[in-house]
Order: sequence, then C-alpha cells, then structure tokens
Amino acid sequence: MGSVAEKARFYLERAAPQLREFEEKEIFNKDEIRSLVTKRSDFEHLVLSPGTKPSDFLSYVQWERSMDRLRAKRCKRLKIRGSNPRPSEARVFGIFERAVLKHPGCIPLWIAYLDFAAEIKATKRWHRVITKAIRMHPRSAVLWTMAGRNAAVHGDMERARAYFLRGCRFCTGEVSLWVEYASCEMEWLVRIEAKMGGKGVRRGVNPIEAIKATEGTEIEGDHIALDDSDEDDELDGDELILPDPDAGEKKKKPVFDAEATRRLEQSPALSGAIPMAIFDIAKKQPFYAAAACEAFFDMFATFGHVSCQSKITQHVLSAMEESFPKSACTASCFIRQPLIGVDINTPEFPKALRESLARLRKAYAEQTEEKALAGKIVDWASKILEIESLDPAIRTVLEATKKGLEGELAQQKA
Repeated sequence: MGSVAEKARFYLERAAPQLREFEEKEIFNKDEIRSLVTKRSDFEHLVLSPGTKPSDFLSYVQWERSMDRLRAKRCKRLKIRGSNPRPSEARVFGIFERAVLKHPGCIPLWIAYLDFAAEIKATKRWHRVITKAIRMHPRSAVLWTMAGRNAAVHGDMERARAYFLRGCRFCTGEVSLWVEYASCEMEWLVRIEAKMGGKGVRRGVNPIEAIKATEGTEIEGDHIALDDSDEDDELDGDELILPDPDAGEKKKKPVFDAEATRRLEQSPALSGAIPMAIFDIAKKQPFYAAAACEAFFDMFATFGHVSCQSKITQHVLSAMEESFPKSACTASCFIRQPLIGVDINTPEFPKALRESLARLRKAYAEQTEEKALAGKIVDWASKILEIESLDPAIRTVLEATKKGLEGELAQQKA
C-alpha cells in the first residue's frame, strides 16, 4: 500500500460491516457512528504515521475496548440480541499485531497483548504470542514467568517446569525468575498437600489410597468398567457361560504395594526438595547476594501452611549465615524466622514474638549495618501493626520497639 491515508482507509473499510450493524440494530445513532469513525480515523493516522510510539497503539486499544464495553452495556439495556463482540476482539488483535511488528523490542507491548489474550481466554493465540515474544526476548524474566505461570495455572506442571528451567538458563543475571520458579513449586506443594488432606480427590480420602482403589478396574479408552461382585450376577438357565481365559493365570501383582506406598509418602519432592534445589542452584549464579537470599526467604515465608516450610526457610537462613554472616538481610531473616507460619490470633504468637525480640537485641548488638537493619525491622513491625485484630498488649510492645528503632535512625541521620 502507498500513503498513510490509503492505509488508514483500508483499515477503516474493514470495520464498515460492524458499523452497519450498529445502525441497523440502533445500538448507536448516526451522529455517534460519525463521531466513532472520526476518532478511529485519527487513531489510524496516528499509528500509521512515521515516528509512532508504543503508547499510541496502547491508547488505540484502550479506546477500542471502551467502545466495545459501551456497545455491550447498550445491548443489555436495550435488550438487543445477536450483537457479537468478536469483531471488536479481532480488531484489537489486529492492532496488537501491527504494534508488535512495528515495535518488537517493547516488552510492555507484548505483555499487554498477552494480558488481553488471557482476559478473553484466547488460549491458542496466547501460546502463539508468548512463543514469539520469548524468541524475540529470551532474556526477559517477565515473559518466562508469564509462560511458566500460565502452564501451572492450567495444571500442566511439566510444561511449567520446562519454561522455568529454560528461562533460568537465559536469565542468570536477576533473581526474580528463580524466585518465581521456587514460588510455583511451593504452590504445587500446597495443592499436593490439599489433596493429601482430602480436598483434591474425595473428602477424607488419601490420594494414594484412591489410586490403589482403582487397581480392580479395567480401563478401556475413556470407559472404566468396574468389577462386579458374584452376588450381583444372576444368570438365566438358558444363558451360555463362556470360559474365562485368565482363570488359570496368577493374580497380577498390585501396582501400589506397601513398599511403593511408603516411597510415595516419603518422596523428597513432598518434603521441599525441589524448592531447596532451585535455591542451591541459584547460589552459583552471578546475582547471588544477601538481598537475593532475602527475596527467597520472604517468598518461602508466605507459605506458612506448607508442612515443609520451616525446613526450607531454615535451609535458606543457614546458607545466608554461612555466606553473609554480617549482612543486615541475614539478621532480618534471623529475627523474623520465629514468627513465620504463626497466626497472630493464636497463643503461640506472643511466645514467638518474644523470641524474635530477643533475637533482635542479640543481632543488633553484633550488627555492623545498624541503619539498614533498623529500617528493615521498622518496615516489618509496621506491617504487623496494620492488622486491626492485633492484641493491644502486643501492639504496645511493637509500637515501643518501632519507636526506639526510629529514634536511633533519626540520631544516625543527624
């Protein structure tokens, strides 16, 4: 195509059928349609002109989506049926395709494209776009994280691990992807333990026992034929009884015997071996530092309902004490460790808080980075004080601790 005006006319003509539908069904009047065409023409000339920015395409997309939302509201209010949102979605997809073609190096543009595809549940399109985006930006931790998270959300942990492992080989300079990978594995442990508690298979039934219970079934394709007991079999006298060809064979060994069940229950994966392995490999990467370890520790601390969480956090803390014994990040994690996984409304919280404050006094006396440590503890105490249901006595103690640390920070600044 030739000039900008010709290209703009081409894209505007492609939207003509929907505009005729708006007029026929009286969703918009003629003046509104004329205003809509003028606005769309302005956007087309803007994005087709030389020197256009990614923000111009995003503004165009935002306007198209707002127009489609208005169409949906009017159809609902006027009780108009048969108005399809597909033309608007296809137009937005076309705008995004032109945007990433013109600005392939803009990662926020790719992310907006993926978010839109995920929002309208265009799964095939989403996978095509993420593949193109990752090929264009193989060192983008955000894109690898989105790919892995999407696979994990849809229950495909094998594909999620493949995305994260491949991304970790490219993104060796930042910790965010590695933390997200470990977080995804922790979420997998949450789901596994939920099933072990009876929430995934049937209430009160262990998944291993549920799998063992299926050994007496015969599976053919999508059909499961259960073995019937002899008591339910009633044969007529004229029925022909066929011989059983397997009658003389030995009974098959069950797939899940006692030893297999014991191995499943004691699997290292269920005891946090995968998240700890991710952290151990991260220790060999260029980004490994006290702050990176603290990022892992903070992420693991959010999974207080996982049975192996204390083991994992202790593993991270031991590595920090070995590699960065004098760091404020190490001292902060050491102080906060007793309160991990403890509910503030339980009797165990005051005891754990007492242990944390004792560790604070010990670590602060031995610390060389007093200012950094004080700032971290003030932020930590402020988050706890924001909880409305906090016990008044505990609130008084934390406020006094926070006030004392803020006073020392003020003295150091002066």
